[in-house]
Amino acid sequence: MKKKTTVLNCPVDLINESDALELSKQKIEEKKNFHIITINPEMIMYAQKNSSFLNLVNSSDLNIVDGIGVKIALKLQGINQKQIRGVDFSRKLINLAFENNYKIAFLGAKEEVIQKMRENFLKQYPNLNIVYLRNGYFQNNEEIINEISISNPQILLVGLGSPKQEELILKLKEKISGCVMVGVGGSFDVFSGIVKESPLVFRKLGLEWLYRTVKQPERFKRIFPTLPIFLIKCIIDTVKKKG
Repeated sequence: MKKKTTVLNCPVDLINESDALELSKQKIEEKKNFHIITINPEMIMYAQKNSSFLNLVNSSDLNIVDGIGVKIALKLQGINQKQIRGVDFSRKLINLAFENNYKIAFLGAKEEVIQKMRENFLKQYPNLNIVYLRNGYFQNNEEIINEISISNPQILLVGLGSPKQEELILKLKEKISGCVMVGVGGSFDVFSGIVKESPLVFRKLGLEWLYRTVKQPERFKRIFPTLPIFLIKCIIDTVKKKG
């Protein structure tokens, strides 16, 4: 039985990376769909003002702690939960696909990004069973959903940004079966090598967001004031629950 808690009414699973991977493999073998959200403060804040997205977050199968802000929010509740970075978890799923010859699909990013990503993966994982690869620039959701359902992947990584990636996965769940589906944001940019991953010291200190903001200043508007407001709301919510 998975342990759960909530952060501002959004469910968060208290699970480590190896158990999350084992659960993913189990669902594939059982031919059951498994929607994983790599949850972060921006998603939780968006869910506060969008009830349909809140319902979507509540209906997912697993919400792993991606953002450092969520880890801090859990710490306020007295829970010491290890962060599972979405980009790292995605790599582990790709390795799982390679080891078990699972069919894997990628959707998102620019065409040059996914082609470079594919090239990198096939160097690292020869014979990786890629059954679908498509950039994230399209108008017709139904056409994409149909293409993916025909390719019948067992692992699907969607890099369209939130909430678009989660909304597409929700529709896909009705069309395919036996697939682990994860929204991975900008991970494809990292996999392609176009965006440099933050140095290990930044990751260990939980300051990856700072490194990425310095390198990509356009992210500043997304993080501020969202992150400070998120933490303030979490502090107030924790005090209310304790009081």
